[in-house]
Amino acid sequence: MASALRLPTFEPRPVSPGIGQTFAGASTNRSLNVICVGAHPDDPETGCGGTLAKFIAEGHNVTIVYLTRGEAGLRTAGSETASRLRTAEALRACELLGATAVFANQIDGQTSTERERVQQFTALLESLDPDIAFTHWPLDTHRDHRNTAQLTYEAWQALGESFALVYYEVMTGVQTHHFEPNCFIDVSSTSPQKRSAVYAHVCQNPDRFYPYHEEMERERGSQAHLPRAEAFVVVRERLPKPFLPFEM
Repeated sequence: MASALRLPTFEPRPVSPGIGQTFAGASTNRSLNVICVGAHPDDPETGCGGTLAKFIAEGHNVTIVYLTRGEAGLRTAGSETASRLRTAEALRACELLGATAVFANQIDGQTSTERERVQQFTALLESLDPDIAFTHWPLDTHRDHRNTAQLTYEAWQALGESFALVYYEVMTGVQTHHFEPNCFIDVSSTSPQKRSAVYAHVCQNPDRFYPYHEEMERERGSQAHLPRAEAFVVVRERLPKPFLPFEM
């Protein structure tokens, strides 16, 4: 693990006062279906847990889709034990956030973007009727993260680009690379809730990696003139008007 962050510096963009309005437009007057896709239990929580908590606080519906159950995530236990423990921890993390957990049931370390898997994942995403979908940034050292990004992108295309597609970062400079955000979300008020959700993943020893994410929040916050922030790349091309992000 790197000892210090080396995040690139970007000119901050305005942050809308309402998280729902930020991604769905000022005219939104209904609850949004917000989907966050992560390769493993703890990826969504560390990548955008503060932002998801803000959506929930504003009354929107948040579902976290875990591509795998973290079967390869314990060095001292087999895949069945790891799956059972990490599934329980993911459910607890979602409970703490107020989100719903869904498992796509691919296998940790063996994820695939073959045609059948794309079709399965697209059907799953369609069933959740997303207004917004968060997913991993595709330039990442972990193959499961890259595959998660590709599956989500291909589903977005197959479903007519009918929802906002948003990329999040995880451990930038260690896993995520060449990430240039165009959106910063103030997570000062929800950072404690995010921390609780991350620490629900007890078997992953959060003390080992959470300080890095705290530093990322402070660094991104400093770029946007906020105490703490999470950063995103919002895909804007050809999005229908109701789902445009805030003005750049």
